[in-house]
Amino acid sequence: MRLDSDDFELLGLPRLYALDPHELDERRRALQAEVHPDRHDAGDSVAQRVAMQWAVRVNEAHARLKDPLQRAAYLCELTGSAIRAEDNTAMPAEFLQKQMAWREALDEASDRSAIEALRRELGLEREAAYARLAQAIDEAHDYAGAADQTRALMFTERLAADVDDRLLAMEA
Repeated sequence: MRLDSDDFELLGLPRLYALDPHELDERRRALQAEVHPDRHDAGDSVAQRVAMQWAVRVNEAHARLKDPLQRAAYLCELTGSAIRAEDNTAMPAEFLQKQMAWREALDEASDRSAIEALRRELGLEREAAYARLAQAIDEAHDYAGAADQTRALMFTERLAADVDDRLLAMEA
């Protein structure tokens, strides 16, 4: 195993979108037990520095694979279909219309029940979108399509966070 291994190889997991979260956590714990800097405190400064690099690398890999959106983006990038979220914001017109309708619904919502209804609707949409993403990656191996879906999900996740923020603001 090398520091420059991809996250899946590093954690000893298959390159799949649908990962078992418990297995992912177990692999992290096992690797951390091997590489944790405290295990190398009797070593010289070079050994301690290397142990720290490994611990950081394991934590970064775990964090990236634990988050479904980051994991999808990472898989797309590994297969040559980078997300390019910062410079590719092109979306299908139907998706943009749906996003605008949801944004308007959030802006116009005057009570908690309206915002919670929007939250439920977004939750169902997100659940379906993640299922489509898993199918595109793990079954169809359509990484270019998965990259488009991942970019769209980034928009939807931001909207869901805004809905949650609005609900929190109502509690204050």
